[in-house]
Amino acid sequence: MRAAGAVVAQALTAAACAAQPGVSTREVDQAAAKVIAANGAKPSFLGYHGYPASTCISVNAEVIHGIPGDRVLRTGDLVSVDVGAIISGWHGDAAVSFLVPQSPVPEGQTPLVAAGLFTPPVPGSARRGGSEGLIDRTKEALWAGIAKAVVGARLSDIGAAVEQSLADTSYGIVTDFVGHGIGTQMHMPPDVPNVGPAGKGPRLRAGMVLAIEPMIMQRHSGVTVLADDWTVVTDSGDLAAHWEHTVAITPTGPRILTLPPQE
Repeated sequence: MRAAGAVVAQALTAAACAAQPGVSTREVDQAAAKVIAANGAKPSFLGYHGYPASTCISVNAEVIHGIPGDRVLRTGDLVSVDVGAIISGWHGDAAVSFLVPQSPVPEGQTPLVAAGLFTPPVPGSARRGGSEGLIDRTKEALWAGIAKAVVGARLSDIGAAVEQSLADTSYGIVTDFVGHGIGTQMHMPPDVPNVGPAGKGPRLRAGMVLAIEPMIMQRHSGVTVLADDWTVVTDSGDLAAHWEHTVAITPTGPRILTLPPQE
């Protein structure tokens, strides 16, 4: 699963680098798909219940499961990219959110576009307003949840930590969709909600692997699945952000399996 997770991280980096003004979401998907194929992996999403692409690319008010296509990205768009990959029958799954930059980044500097996608938020950075603040607070919520993925904790401790990390904001947590167990299938029990209360559900044991993925909106709102039967959007039209890591529970603490190889 670590091998699959490393491919996911590389594919997300490629997608973030490709997401420039004037580029279509299909082209971003293709950049990630090339990385997956080059590493001898298969995309988890392609063909899953008929899903037509290798990634999910959700823009602005789209929360999750956006289908890549002809939509052209513009400066300031909030983009969430979700990638899954399979190696030897084992899955990795992760998602990142970022803003489309003002202008194309010179080729030699493209890694800078993805800088910070996988590291914990810098203290204080998550207190910014607007779309940047939403992205950072969602990322902060993910890391708060990961910190509770320890042996002996209860499953709901993860969601309680996500919820508590946002308690000082007016942001809304998407509750219609949740994280999940992952292994030889992309989606396995148990569900991993992003709200509490703490102290509920099964005890976490070494060897469990969970996909922890907070989905956060600018304000409390319902969500709707569009006519394509995939794309989930906020009912209010507000922005949404999505962060996810595949996390193994080990005797020495959580091990994040979807980090780049160098991390």
